Amino acid sequence: MAGVEQLRRREGVNLVQLEADISSVRPGSSIASIALPDYVEHTEGVTRVGALSAEAVIRDYESAAKEIEAMGRELIDAARKCEELTAQVHDAIAFMRETAAGYREEGRKIFKRIEECALFTEDVRKTCEEVKRRMKDVSVGDSSEHEPTAQERELNGIAAVSVQEIS
Repeated sequence: MAGVEQLRRREGVNLVQLEADISSVRPGSSIASIALPDYVEHTEGVTRVGALSAEAVIRDYESAAKEIEAMGRELIDAARKCEELTAQVHDAIAFMRETAAGYREEGRKIFKRIEECALFTEDVRKTCEEVKRRMKDVSVGDSSEHEPTAQERELNGIAAVSVQEIS
């Protein structure tokens, strides 16, 4: 308030000089050349000092309002970029889930193949043991025609072929 009181105490404010100073700072030579925002207009009968002061204040407010709007546009742009990034993240997550599911499926297939190979190997081992046992029995026993036993008839796959080839 001290600044306002000092202005009132000063005698002889030169309005012409004040207008000249304002005109030299901004383009245009008179008060009439200043375009006011659409939402304000001068009141009839207001003094030049009052009009200039009101214009200066409204210019500051308008400038601040434009800066706020610019920040809003920047915020909208940032939100758009964020949405794009979010969509990319969702795509990446979906790809990762598909890849993980593919790995699980491939692991399941390999697991099953290994177990099938283990069963087949066990079947081959048993067949080989049976063939060895029969070979031993055939070479030790009589050389007459050998009739297959119930266990020999139950053998299938490689074991059946091997037994029939030996007999």
